Amino acid sequence: MPSKPSWFNLTSLVLGFGFLYLPIVIMIVFSFNESKLVTVWTGFSLKWYAALLSNEQLLEAAWVTLRVGLISATLATVLGTLAALVLVRQGRFVGRTLFSGMIYAPLVLPEVILGLSLLLFFVAVEQSRGFWTITIAHTTVSMCYVAIVVQSRLSGYDRSLEEAAMDLGCPPVRIFFRITLPQIFPGILAGWMLAFTLSLDDLVIASFNSGPGSTTLPMKIYSQVRLGVTPEINAICTMLVVFVTIGVILASLLIKRQRLKRMQEERLAAAHL
Repeated sequence: MPSKPSWFNLTSLVLGFGFLYLPIVIMIVFSFNESKLVTVWTGFSLKWYAALLSNEQLLEAAWVTLRVGLISATLATVLGTLAALVLVRQGRFVGRTLFSGMIYAPLVLPEVILGLSLLLFFVAVEQSRGFWTITIAHTTVSMCYVAIVVQSRLSGYDRSLEEAAMDLGCPPVRIFFRITLPQIFPGILAGWMLAFTLSLDDLVIASFNSGPGSTTLPMKIYSQVRLGVTPEINAICTMLVVFVTIGVILASLLIKRQRLKRMQEERLAAAHL
């Protein structure tokens, strides 16, 4: 029988979650504050959300951030999935150590070094900095995280269904899209969400590789926070929290649905046997 958690474990858990989530709760509460002072509560109001809708600079920065996140997360998911397939399925090959080292390098390199090296690369190829340089930089950095998540999913993957399909003459491309991809889809979705979150949160790399008209939301918030926090920043951060929370819930429900569907298919296959 599982033992009851001790008071020390419960206290540590409460303090840990409080340290992580209490500042977010305070930010959400004060986004509905009527006063312009973010530390003094004077009453409930939605006027800062209305003011946010007329703040073109913040909205434009949020739109740039959203576009960069969607495109870079999708590209990183495709490249990271391919890299994970190579590392898991190809076995030993010439240059595997170098290839895996290049994949995992962004995990250990500081963001300042990554941002500066990407900036020097874009300068060397005479590429003007802007929206696409930020997107390429975020794709390069987040691809390694997707590769690790998908690789862990592939490592415990049962290839008996693929082998059965090959014995029946199914081409490899069709096997991947009909059998392999649905089985590893939860890992791919988790990798995409991680890459998207890293893109939304990034400040250092985007600061090195941004240009005119490509200011992301973290850069805009950082530039305004140095002059003082405004309720509009609390409002847009609250909207981001709600957006990310809804995305996590939907992804969890989708993964759960995929798992239940796979269990039902396995039960039907076992019943036919």
